[in-house]
Amino acid sequence: MTDRIIEINADKFDEEVLKGDKVVVDFYSTECPPCEALATKYDALSELYGNDIKFVKIFRQGNKELATSLGVTGSPTVLFYEKGERTGDTLSGGVKRSDMMRNLDALLDEPKVKEIHGKIKPVETECEVIVLGGGPAGLTAGLYLAQAHNDVILVDTQMPGGYVATTHQVSNYPGFIDPQPGFMLSHYMSEQATAAGVKYRAAVEITSIDLEKKEVVVDNVETLRAKKIIVSTGSNPRPLGIPGEIEFRGDGISYCATCDAKYFDDKEVVVIGGGNSAIEEALFITKFAKKVKIIHQFAELQANKEAQEKAFANDKIEFYLEHEPREFKKHGTMDMEVVVEDLKTKEMKSIRTNGIFVFVGFQANLDGMEGQFELDNWGYVKTDDFMKTNKKDIFAVGDLRSKAYRQITTAVADGTIAAITASRELDSE
Repeated sequence: MTDRIIEINADKFDEEVLKGDKVVVDFYSTECPPCEALATKYDALSELYGNDIKFVKIFRQGNKELATSLGVTGSPTVLFYEKGERTGDTLSGGVKRSDMMRNLDALLDEPKVKEIHGKIKPVETECEVIVLGGGPAGLTAGLYLAQAHNDVILVDTQMPGGYVATTHQVSNYPGFIDPQPGFMLSHYMSEQATAAGVKYRAAVEITSIDLEKKEVVVDNVETLRAKKIIVSTGSNPRPLGIPGEIEFRGDGISYCATCDAKYFDDKEVVVIGGGNSAIEEALFITKFAKKVKIIHQFAELQANKEAQEKAFANDKIEFYLEHEPREFKKHGTMDMEVVVEDLKTKEMKSIRTNGIFVFVGFQANLDGMEGQFELDNWGYVKTDDFMKTNKKDIFAVGDLRSKAYRQITTAVADGTIAAITASRELDSE
């Protein structure tokens, strides 16, 4: 922590914050990876803005009453004050540098902002391997590389964990008798990689990726250079591409039951899809919603038999088989409408609901790397058995790779193979 940051307890809050001029406050906790990711950004920004804005840290676990009174329920949470009044955004979780800077800039006049931005100096960092993406494949690759004493930096636009971190329950990961919450499984992987020596650039914005030079620029400030890159950026939910989807994404339409099911307590929702994810997430949603209507284009579900049996036995679930959504509409704040087509009769129907969850598969996430790889017919990256792509010294692992099955275990296997291959090649160079 730099000398431009002061740490206080609740008894100094009025004096240092409410009676201050321009103040930013970081509520942090111990054993908190997002807090650790923010700490380096907070330190760096205090050096830039510290002459004009007071930087404060408060240990949330030791000041619970103050935190609660301010509506701070998670760590880290960053608050901004001007002359004792809250201003700007409340930032929490994986806090990005750009979001911090936008709110800090808002406290200052334009000439001062330009002066501060002019002091930002580019940083260059070299390592042996960059791992792009912190899901199970990337974390496993990082773990194996670090244990082999390779200098590895893992870069992720979110906090490490990947899509698994948003999965409410993982019931078939080897080594765990009882089902594991996805976020805990991700946490174990991340902590193990950290203990092995993996260095992180977490909750960053990737400014550019140059696979030829093996350079990755993060936050428009730091250029990372490596001898090899392992791409493990995973996949994103596949959009339906129908009217209303983009407009109401995050405002009535969700792709993550773990994130949003709790907001539909005793309400009705629609789930679109009939594969494993759709049915398993629909079952999870029934813990909150009073009614779940599943819309699926085929006459039969594609989920595994166990999940199907549970769904058909659940009296909260209603099925619209051989139906497809054609449009989403919104009425008021918590009233959605799904226009569906009956594929047998071609009749159009309207289903009113409180929220919509879409689970119709995924697509490879190649943002910033478009046109760089040889792809299969479905847009996934082709590799050989050693996870090598058509680009020299570039590997692809996990859900973005062309393969028959996409599971946590297959992602871990990909990461293992790529890391061992890369490490051995580095040893022989």
